[in-house]
Amino acid sequence: MKPISNLPVVLVVEDDKGIQELLRFTLVCGSYQAVCADSAEQAETLLRQTLPDIALIDWMLPGQSGLTLTSRLRSDRRTRNLPIIMLTARGEEADRIAGLEGGADDYIVKPFSPKELLARVQAVLRRCAPEFAKGTLRVGPVTLDTVSHEVQVGGQRIMLTPTEFRLLRFFMGNPGRVYSRSQLLDNVWGDHVYIEDRTVDIHIRRLRVALGPLAESLVETVRGAGYKMSAPTGVHPSMTP
Repeated sequence: MKPISNLPVVLVVEDDKGIQELLRFTLVCGSYQAVCADSAEQAETLLRQTLPDIALIDWMLPGQSGLTLTSRLRSDRRTRNLPIIMLTARGEEADRIAGLEGGADDYIVKPFSPKELLARVQAVLRRCAPEFAKGTLRVGPVTLDTVSHEVQVGGQRIMLTPTEFRLLRFFMGNPGRVYSRSQLLDNVWGDHVYIEDRTVDIHIRRLRVALGPLAESLVETVRGAGYKMSAPTGVHPSMTP
């Protein structure tokens, strides 16, 4: 589990492959990186490699339960402050209390909407890891609001498709770093989506058209390597809450 961007990393511990894929896709669309585990044991293996920024843990896991995993993480000095959201179909008050008392920072009952999931992830990160609270990204003349999904260039609003927005959000969150087509596919489209690398070029071209005259200097082609976002000379990227 080695992040290749500055986007928040979410560990998803869910044994149901369908739900796991829904969670991963929702998180990618919300400008997070998702790392998935099928069991508590696999999650602990991943956690020994590096720490995510937040974890979504299903209660009913095969073998060791999500509640047990949460308690173990809270008793470990290295992971005791890891923000955790418990996922479960158990919606009774006693179950919610047990989850929260067991160490979860929040509790989501299945089924849930993608909007609710992203809102809860954002709220927990805002409380527990304020450095990842969403706000406004600025690179040169481009301003991107991660909450309203509004993008402006030189004060003028531009319209982007959802994919173009995610692509721009990823670039603006990681200015100056070069990403290959395959890395962009993994981080913007998701690593389980099977589409051609050429798709990246098409969306880059459309994004440049939307950004206008400064597009070539903002979203640069690095020959033989991929693409990167650069601010015009003398302008530094920033983010405000």
